[in-house]
Amino acid sequence: MPPRGVKKGTKLARQYEHIKDSERRSGTSIGRSEEIAARTVNKERARSGAAKTSSRSSTNDIASGRRGGLRSGANRPRGRTRDQLYNEARQLRIEGRSRMNKPR
Repeated sequence: MPPRGVKKGTKLARQYEHIKDSERRSGTSIGRSEEIAARTVNKERARSGAAKTSSRSSTNDIASGRRGGLRSGANRPRGRTRDQLYNEARQLRIEGRSRMNKPR
């Protein structure tokens, strides 16, 4: 069942099912595969403006369909972006976060 706000029979609903099935075939648990599919579809909804609210990382980050393994390559930045790390540090109230950088 697609996430709330996604109508059955739409492209996003088909995309959700495709991602969920793909994750299941790769050995991911049912719950985790549904979560990955829902997050991907919700990010696409946020990028297109269909979602009521959206985070800055959802709208400014590269598209989830394109991201794939981009952050896991040998000569590319790995893991979360600097903005994502900064937001997490802000939520955790870590002092000196504005002077922190992300090693390459």
